[in-house]
Amino acid sequence: MAKPPGTRQRIIDAVLRIIGEDGIAAVTNRRIAKEAEVSLGSVTYHFATQHEMLRESLLHFVAEETRRLTELAAQCQTEGMDEDRAAATVGQVAGGTPFDSRHIAPFELYIQAGRDERLRTAAEQSFAAYDQLVTRIFTGLGVPDAERMASSAVALVFGLQLRSLATGRPAEELVDALMLLARGAQHS
Repeated sequence: MAKPPGTRQRIIDAVLRIIGEDGIAAVTNRRIAKEAEVSLGSVTYHFATQHEMLRESLLHFVAEETRRLTELAAQCQTEGMDEDRAAATVGQVAGGTPFDSRHIAPFELYIQAGRDERLRTAAEQSFAAYDQLVTRIFTGLGVPDAERMASSAVALVFGLQLRSLATGRPAEELVDALMLLARGAQHS
C-alpha cells in the first residue's frame, strides 16, 4: 500500500490543481489549505512566499516529467527506433497527455517563468528533458543533426498542445506533424 503524500506534497499538488483550474491568480493560501485539506498555518509553515510555492510546484512537475521522459529516452536507446515506435512514443508523450488541471498548470507556470526569471532554470530543465527524448527518437530514426532539430520539434509539440487546449479539440495531427518533420530532416 502506497504511503499517503505528506503535507508539503499535498500543498504542491493542490497548487498545481488550482493553477490548472483557475490560473496563478487563484492561488491563495486559504484555497490551497482547503484543496490540500491542511491547516492554513501549514501552508505558510511549508512555504514562506507565494514565489517559493510556485517555484517548488514547477520544480516538482519538472522532476516528475524529467523522470518520465528520461525513462522513455532510455527505452528508445535500448529498444531501437523505427517510425512506428517513434509515433507511438510521441503519442504517449504528447497525444496521450490528458489536459486536466494538473497538466494545464505547467503551461501556466512556463508563462510565469517568462515573467519571473527565478523560475526559468526549472523551465529550462523541463525543456531539456523533452529535447533529450526527441534527440534520442530522431537519432534512432537516422535524422542528421538530431540534437539541433530537437528544440524545433519540441516547440511544434508544445504549440500543437496549446492549440488543442485553446480549441478543445484533440491534437491528432501532432504525431503526423512531428513525423513529417523527422522525415524531412532525414532527407535534407
